[in-house]
Amino acid sequence: MPGAKVTINGLSIGKISNIDFLPSTTKILVTMDVRKELNFSKESAAMLYEVGLIGGKAISIVPKFDNNKTIQSGDTLRSEIKPSFTDLINRQIEPLQIKIESMLTSADSLFVGVSNVLDSDTQANLKNTLENLSVTMENLNNASLAAHNILAQNQEQLNATFVNIKDTSENLKSITDSISSAEISRSINQFSKTVAGLNTIVSAIDAGEGTAGKLIRDEALYDNLRAATKELELLMRDLKNHPKRYVHFSLFGKKDKPYIPEEN
Repeated sequence: MPGAKVTINGLSIGKISNIDFLPSTTKILVTMDVRKELNFSKESAAMLYEVGLIGGKAISIVPKFDNNKTIQSGDTLRSEIKPSFTDLINRQIEPLQIKIESMLTSADSLFVGVSNVLDSDTQANLKNTLENLSVTMENLNNASLAAHNILAQNQEQLNATFVNIKDTSENLKSITDSISSAEISRSINQFSKTVAGLNTIVSAIDAGEGTAGKLIRDEALYDNLRAATKELELLMRDLKNHPKRYVHFSLFGKKDKPYIPEEN
């Protein structure tokens, strides 16, 4: 059918553009559009084959390579037909059916020959067995034809279903890739902002800006702050050990003891 793909070794190289009768004949002419850069010989064959069990028809180029006979636009290739799955089944069943029919004929002759030897019940059982075998083979052949008809009648619906499944799978993959890409991009941007902020803080400290910068850059201020902290620590320790030196009540006018600082 127009639009069906054209392949070489399974790789799509084009599609069928038109199907029509050859003038004044009953032969079919299939027109194909393929890649221009292909250089297979015009001695190659165009083989019609079945795409899977329910995938419709396509054409596969069976290439030959001859630089002196490279195919040109408008050339015609010889055609071939690859047997379908149903054809292969029928080919396997047909010889088996012929053999069984031959066996039935031989068995019928044998039945006539031994009719005088076997009793009537045995003859009836043998006849029923052979008849059942014949019915079984006929049912098998009918089942094969029915399966082929069902696939042919529902081919468009089945093809549409598989196309929808393929499209859905591709859409899900696209959505997943987009989500993953967005999350990674957002994380990288956030990390870049954090690093930029840290660089700004470090630069400010290095330039002597702010309290931290002044402490790092001004050694005298740092030494004074350290000394004041040490004195405050000694004062708090003395207050804890000798609270009466700082807070007391005198009911009888007792004099305070003089404060003697601790030695470092």
